[in-house]
Amino acid sequence: MGLRGESFFVVALAVVSAVALSAILVVTDGNLFAGVAFLGVLTVVFVTAYRVDWGLFLFISMVLVFDEGVIPGFQPLTYKVSFFRNLKENPYLPSLQAAVVNPLEIYLFFLVLTWFILLSVKRNLMFNKVTAWFSAVLFFGAAVVSFSYGMKRGGEFLPALWELRAVFYFGLMYFFVPQIIQTEEQIRSLIWVCMGAIAFKAFQGIERFVEMGFSFGGFPTLTNHEDPVFFVSLIVMLLSLSLFGGYEKQRRVLQWLLIPLIVGFIVAQRRAAYASFAATIVAFLFLLPRKELWRVLRIVLPLTLVFGVYLAGFWNSDSRVGSVARLVKSSLSNDPEEAGERYYSNLYRVHERYDLAMTVRSKPLTGIGFGNKYDRPIELARISFPLREFIAHNEILWLLVKMGSIGYFCFWLFFISFVFRGASVFSQLRNAYLKSVCAVSVVVVINQLVVSYYDLQLTYPRNMIYLGVLMGLLPTLETLSKQPLPSQMEVSRS
Repeated sequence: MGLRGESFFVVALAVVSAVALSAILVVTDGNLFAGVAFLGVLTVVFVTAYRVDWGLFLFISMVLVFDEGVIPGFQPLTYKVSFFRNLKENPYLPSLQAAVVNPLEIYLFFLVLTWFILLSVKRNLMFNKVTAWFSAVLFFGAAVVSFSYGMKRGGEFLPALWELRAVFYFGLMYFFVPQIIQTEEQIRSLIWVCMGAIAFKAFQGIERFVEMGFSFGGFPTLTNHEDPVFFVSLIVMLLSLSLFGGYEKQRRVLQWLLIPLIVGFIVAQRRAAYASFAATIVAFLFLLPRKELWRVLRIVLPLTLVFGVYLAGFWNSDSRVGSVARLVKSSLSNDPEEAGERYYSNLYRVHERYDLAMTVRSKPLTGIGFGNKYDRPIELARISFPLREFIAHNEILWLLVKMGSIGYFCFWLFFISFVFRGASVFSQLRNAYLKSVCAVSVVVVINQLVVSYYDLQLTYPRNMIYLGVLMGLLPTLETLSKQPLPSQMEVSRS
């Protein structure tokens, strides 16, 4: 669209917004929230209709910024927006008991619908083949079969819906993103969006830490459970850009954000995130060529040694500085004294894994299907999680319970196929920036799978959408790897 078309778009949006806002304020007797909400919806519609990639960027930013669940002790605006809650649970809308759809899904549907409409109008749109498409179809097909099987066995529809919602979002992003993001410029814009949204969540956690007098105030966490997973991906992105070069602006910004990201990671107090962080770094090392590997090892090994000395020195410390050591200690011990306040959380997970293992023995081949409760030969303590009888913390083992060995095989086949293909594309890329993005797209899979072994992470929409977006970049990276490298002058301009 030319300059005249863009000007018309801006003027039209301003006029429609002004008229609509005035009408809503009159009808609702000055309800400012209703007016702002309508303006937000109107902006989403106009932006997405104008450029679908911008609509996708806006969608991803909202997914990363808004909160899915309640953070104990806090009720921020990012949660009150109710972006992830069903319309029937939205406090700002009339009671609609049948409305089991949420704003996220409405936005997602509108994005795909807009793309289909543009596809029918512009017949010259380029398609990207999806990476590991056969194993992907097998996995998502197996999930659908397990859902149907669960319903046939008398499973409950709404719990099954919540069990599979995030997987559905992930699959849609995995197939949809490569059809929208097809240029290096779009990839750069997407990474900027992710950096801004994730940095906001880090500063949000830091602000709470400062408000508590540089303490945790007795709260188990100061961020969302998923946020540390996002922080790790940006740290890996910084490592990649520092090794391979590429987009200097993003590297400099990430350098400035490194300390806030680390502090945000710490105040999240998620033990599973420490395990996934370590596994992600190891996976990143395996991905590197020998020259870059030794460069990273010269940094990682001394830091690992310093961290080991810190753990030894503060293992039994009750000071604020020793909070990370206590967190690691509580993860490695089932002793009541050593595990401290985390003892009962550890014990719950041990009993939960036993229950899952016993359930697998009853249905090893087909699983119990989604929507069915897993067996509980050891009755678990009643926690605040409403789906505790359907979804377990160890979601890697939980998936085996639900889908059986056949579906479980499809699950691992898909992710392993993707990682191997991603490693192959990584070795072929000569564009430094795209090589960095590819590294993140591959190791983020390890990050997600490891954290899902310890915590509820395969059923959280935020990180599954983020995972689908990053994995969905691989087909575009593979296509761009076959294009000639830009000239030195073009690189310097970027």
